[in-house]
Amino acid sequence: MTFALKAPVLEGTSVRLEPLGPRHAADLALAAEEERGTYGFTWVPRAGEVGSYLEVQAARAATGRLAPFAQISLATGRAVGATAYWDPRSWLTEDALDAVEVGFTWLARSAQGTGINTEAKFLLFRHAFEVWGVSRVDLKTDARNSRSRAAIESVGARFEGVLRNWSVSRVPGEEGRLRDSAVYSVTAAEWPQCRARLETRVASLPGGREFHRA
Repeated sequence: MTFALKAPVLEGTSVRLEPLGPRHAADLALAAEEERGTYGFTWVPRAGEVGSYLEVQAARAATGRLAPFAQISLATGRAVGATAYWDPRSWLTEDALDAVEVGFTWLARSAQGTGINTEAKFLLFRHAFEVWGVSRVDLKTDARNSRSRAAIESVGARFEGVLRNWSVSRVPGEEGRLRDSAVYSVTAAEWPQCRARLETRVASLPGGREFHRA
């Protein structure tokens, strides 16, 4: 049996990550229709596409290959975006997880730059390394997406290189074309330093607090 991903509830001081479902549809439809200028290289559903988007993510989740989350702003109680664990890899033993990707991430324009992304990454990384015991977490983005790459680097992930013609482009007008993907990762050996960096950043956010190890 291979490791099947499931989305736990992960809560911080500014964001709660909870399993994505139909109850988030109305909030996500509003979030997706805020100013969309930052979505140039990222596919984000339009309001009328949110229902089918949720169905597709649910079907992927049913395979155990994806664990999708809604990102809930604790300040408003509303879903302001989504993210996911994706592509579980078990190389050493079939029932343990060795590596996983964090992806399918987007946030409403009003939630960008608020610290939600930073804390969400912290929660996802911490669960992957400290509960699942992975050896690496990786992230990918369109190699041209300088905004996304800067955000990934800001949470402590290390650039590994560019995979050429790696996945389908989501840029309008590039239908049927492939994109180059920039690959980043955090390894288990790097996690303690990355964790300390993220804890400091999260604690500095409005309403942030210090994190204490169990």
